[in-house]
Formats: sequence, structure tokens, C-alpha cells
Amino acid sequence: MPYELFVGLRYLRARRSERFISLLTVISVLGVMIAVVTLNVVIAVMTGFEEVLRDRLLGLNAHVLLVRPASYLRGYDDLARRVGERDEVISAAPMLTGHIILTSRNRVSGVIVRGIDPDRSSVELQEHLQEGRLDGLKTRTPVTVDGRELQLPGIIIGDRLAEQLRVGPGDALQAVSPIGSPTAVGIIPRIRRFAVVGIFDSGMREYDSGLAFLSLPAAQDFFGVGKVATSIEITVTDVGNAQAIAAGIQEDVGDRYRVEDWTRLWPNLFAALRLEKTVYFLVLLLMVLIAAFNIVSTLIMVVMEKRKDIAVLRSLGASGGSIRWIFLLKGWIIGAAGTVLGVVIGYVLARLIERYQFIDLPEDVFVVSTVPVSISPLYFALVALASLVICCLASIYPARQAARLHPVDVIRYE
Repeated sequence: MPYELFVGLRYLRARRSERFISLLTVISVLGVMIAVVTLNVVIAVMTGFEEVLRDRLLGLNAHVLLVRPASYLRGYDDLARRVGERDEVISAAPMLTGHIILTSRNRVSGVIVRGIDPDRSSVELQEHLQEGRLDGLKTRTPVTVDGRELQLPGIIIGDRLAEQLRVGPGDALQAVSPIGSPTAVGIIPRIRRFAVVGIFDSGMREYDSGLAFLSLPAAQDFFGVGKVATSIEITVTDVGNAQAIAAGIQEDVGDRYRVEDWTRLWPNLFAALRLEKTVYFLVLLLMVLIAAFNIVSTLIMVVMEKRKDIAVLRSLGASGGSIRWIFLLKGWIIGAAGTVLGVVIGYVLARLIERYQFIDLPEDVFVVSTVPVSISPLYFALVALASLVICCLASIYPARQAARLHPVDVIRYE
């Protein structure tokens, strides 16, 4: 063991007359530890919120969307088959989107309706269904309306929309299209009845109150547009690489179509989340800086206390560089101890929050009812690295001051 490290470790253990300096050392370690714990837990929670929001959005939306600007997609089956043959694509299915008005028992609500193919759709609707079944969209459902039994196409709506319209599985809804059909007497709105065959809960209020699903043929018939689609929804193998996959599909299909991945569908939302996480990281990093000042003050106190020891070491032949290394190593050990403890305790605390979910959140404000946690080794490593760098930099000034002490001056006056 180099003698610089041996002396630095010895200075961590205080004699009876130096209990105050030992207390300052403990406080410095605790300061770094608390800062690292706080930073790790906050970053884990922010990452958890981002991933939960992404999963909720992608649960009812495609990873990649292929559209034709200002036009419908015709011959969409061949196009979907062509895109689906790519190795990085799991599925590609046509979708028809439009706006309708749903009415029931004198209650009215405007919603976005999506016509999907239940067998091929990338939307994970089945996982969000509270009642009913996805296969109900493929068949007509018998419903009694005004004493008559009708065979109606199925519709799946969100739980908040069902509560607003006061309907459930087996009830009938009346749908009105804002775009009517031209007749000899003017424009007549298209009106159809649908049977509620399922109710979903996505966990996001906007979707649960303003989104409905039909089968693709039922949507095409209702809007009267023929065999067309507004987009092709694509599911990819790697969500994180969706941008590169979308670029490859764009190159394959040409400029007639526009291909957008999920990061471009909600750019402002996820940019805001990333910016917020970065700001939290920088702000909480100030806690590590504050803890580093404790290390500076502790080392300065040690240098003042060990002036005679430094003079003796210099008299015995120790160089200024060796003295500098003694105090650098002492500061680094304090920083490393606080960082390691902070990483371990932060990991344990994050796991406890994730497992026991003892922090409740109001669902009307957040998209989750408990605090989500996502532990990323990369973020833990970045926090640990930042903490170690700051602690190392904080040790430089006291170490330089110790190295500049002249043994003659110390021995002469002390």
C-alpha cells in the first residue's frame, strides 16, 4: 500500500482530541449520501412517469403511422403487406379515423372514432378492456331498441364516455356524422345505430372520454367513403428504435406517403418530459455541490490540525506531490463512501416505492394512482460519476494548500 494512501486512511480515524474533525468527516459523508439518494430516487420516479405515459399512449396508438397527406389510402392491403414484410415490423394494419357525435338518452358527446381490423390491429385494446370482447366488432349484436330486436354492428367506448352516456355492454348508441350525404333536399347527416360490445380503460382521461372503436368495414360504411383508410398503423420490434425504422419505411414507400414514429406524434409532450427530467437533475445536483463544500471545509480543518505532521513528513523527505496526494485521497475516500452509500440506499428506496406503492396520487391529476418507478443503471451510473467528479474537484484546493506548507515555517513557529 502506498504510504500516501496509508496516511490518508489514518487521518480518517481521529484521535480523542480530534473528535470534532471526525464528526465533520461523518457529516461530509452523510451530505454526499443524502444528495445522491435524493437525485437517484427523483430520476427513477421521473423515468417511471415517462415510461408509464409512453406505454399508455402506445397502448392505444401505433408505434409508427403511415399516411398519405390530404388523401385517403387506396389499395391499403398491398401497402400494409409490403410494410409488414420488413424484419423489424411485427404488424401493419389499415385504420380509418373520423369524428362522430354519439347520443344516448338525451346525452350527447363528440368523439374520435377509429375503424380497425381486430385481427391485425396494433392497438392493444384487448388488454385495456374492462367489459366485453374485441371480437364483438367483427359480428353484429342483437339489441332491443323501442321494442324491436335489431342486429347492430359493434362499438367499443371508454369507461368515462360510457359513464357520461349512461350505457353499458348490450346497449344501443346512435352515431351522427358531421359530414352528411347530399340529397335532393339538401345535406342529410348520416345516422347509424351501434351496439356497445366493450368498454375500455386506458388510464388516460382524454382517451377514455373521447375515443371509440369500430370495425374497419363498419367505419367505411358509416362514413360512406368506400374501401379506403386514413392510415396504416405499424407495430415495431424495438420501440426505442422506432425513429430509425420509420426512416427506413419512408425510404421504401417513397415521398407519396409520410411515415411518422411515436416520438413525432407527440413531440412537445416527450420533449417537455425530457427537459423536466434534465432540470431536476441539474437542480438536485446542487445538493451534491453543497455536500462538496462540507468536504472542502473538513479537509481545510484537517490541514490546519495536521500542520506539524505535514512538516515532519516534509522533513523526512516527503515531496509536495505526496502531501497533495494524501489529502486528495482523503477527500476522494469521503466522496466515494458517500456516493456508494447513496447509490445503494437510493436503489433500495426506489425498490421499496416500486414494490409497496405506499405513495398514493390523485388519478384525476396524474395518469397513475401510485408513484411509478423505473430504475435505469445508466442514470445511476451518471449520478455516481457526477458525484465522484464533484467530490474530487472539491478536494483539490485543500490538498494544494497542504502541499504549499513550508516545514521550516511550521517548525519555527510551532
